[in-house]
Amino acid sequence: MSSNDKKNKINKKYVLSIILIILLTLAIILGIGLYYLNNLLNKIEKVEIKESDLGIVPQVQAKLSNFSDIKNVVLFGIDSEEGKSGRSDSIMIATIDTKHKKLKLTSVMRDSYVHIDGHGKDKLNHAYAFGGPKLAIKTLNETFHLNIKDFASVNFSTLPKIINTIGGVDIDIQENEINFINHMVLNLNHLYNTKSPQIQTAGLQTIDGTQAMAYCRIRYTVGGDYRRAERHRIVLTKVFEKIKKLPTIKYPNLLNELLPMIKTSLDSKEILSIANDIFSFDNIVIEQARFPKDKDSKGELIKGVYYLIFDKESTINDMHKWLFEDK
Repeated sequence: MSSNDKKNKINKKYVLSIILIILLTLAIILGIGLYYLNNLLNKIEKVEIKESDLGIVPQVQAKLSNFSDIKNVVLFGIDSEEGKSGRSDSIMIATIDTKHKKLKLTSVMRDSYVHIDGHGKDKLNHAYAFGGPKLAIKTLNETFHLNIKDFASVNFSTLPKIINTIGGVDIDIQENEINFINHMVLNLNHLYNTKSPQIQTAGLQTIDGTQAMAYCRIRYTVGGDYRRAERHRIVLTKVFEKIKKLPTIKYPNLLNELLPMIKTSLDSKEILSIANDIFSFDNIVIEQARFPKDKDSKGELIKGVYYLIFDKESTINDMHKWLFEDK
């Protein structure tokens, strides 16, 4: 279930997982000292966005203000060339829930058919290309009755390097995924002059960065884009698990590599506050979901283009229960 985008360049959507990896890493090394961490955070590109431009309806803000202990930050994985605006080919909402002591990662399907201010009805992921993070956040808020004020985005394919740095990740490879992964690995090896091996058998195994990138890019097995979004979350979770086991001494170098790749509206104080909240959780477990749900959506061709049509009222209701009420 995908659009017929057959570009040969590498999609960068899954590298947005780096953003949450950074928050986890910051949380773990808070003991190093705020001065040192502030110096590291200066490597991040900061973007200022006015709250009045984000499409937050007063009635929605009034309702959601009751959930001040829950913060949602939208994460964009951008597919673009340097100097050009790109589509947000992956859109996730990171929820830091200090009330229930939970960290959630919610995929919002990129092909969702929505209204984009000034551009009519189109795919959700086109909002970023039309108007950058401001219009993308505004579209999310207006479509799903949210009050998101902050974002972070990544536009650089460095997930393989990060995964290799931590010694790979353990993934349960399915039989029907092997051929697709191996085909991708061949292309990636040629493109990046790497020598990643082929997957030989199905089952739980440690895969390297190139293999993980190939795993994330699969879209043609059962489940299509839904399953692909799930793979992104699986890899993110596995990276979290691996980083938690790393010696603390390795974290500063990891951050030095990661931080320059990030663009965000969060200032250093806000980032450290989020990291501190995560650090306060007894056990860091990422709960996952995606919207719209199967029961509320279906794929449809409109003028030859694939869109995901969904029941807006039902989706808003279910999304709010998940994000704010932990149901």
